[in-house]
Amino acid sequence: MNGQILAADPPSGIGVFIPADYDIIWSLVVTVVIAFFVMKYLMPKMTALLDERSAKIEGGLEHAAKVQAEADAAKATQEAELVAARQEAGRIREGAHGEGAQIVAEARTKAQAEAQRILEAAQRQIEAERTAAVVSLRSDIGSLATDLASRIVGESLTDDARQSRLIDRFLDELDETTPAEAGASVLAADSAATDSQEK
Repeated sequence: MNGQILAADPPSGIGVFIPADYDIIWSLVVTVVIAFFVMKYLMPKMTALLDERSAKIEGGLEHAAKVQAEADAAKATQEAELVAARQEAGRIREGAHGEGAQIVAEARTKAQAEAQRILEAAQRQIEAERTAAVVSLRSDIGSLATDLASRIVGESLTDDARQSRLIDRFLDELDETTPAEAGASVLAADSAATDSQEK
């Protein structure tokens, strides 16, 4: 039988491209079997896989939208907190400025009080030193006046009461006169001392 197939004339022309009938039949059978297995087993798995991927993508999109909404809410909350923090910082800054001004005013008041106290103490010290100087000068001037009067009179003025009255009178007159008249007062005091010695 093989010999007969071989003995047949080989196809020529367009017949070279047309397969034999048995090739077509077996190709159709194999194609139907493969299509059956593809449709029965492979397509449902592919469809399930595509559906699962689609669900994952949709879930991912929903999750991304949810995360975006949460991020927007967090951003809004953060901005509100930032505004509140800025307002609080402004209040703290104003409070600190007010407290600083109050501290400066208190320090200025204390410094002025301390300066006034120091000034008053200095004035008291000066007054005390002036009084001590006046007392010392009165004593020195009295001694000098007594010595001068003793020299002018030529006698010692040993009577303490007379000497004290003479000194007091001289100093009182000296306080009442101007510096130009002070020399005349000294002469008057000397003459009064001389008169009292003669008496």
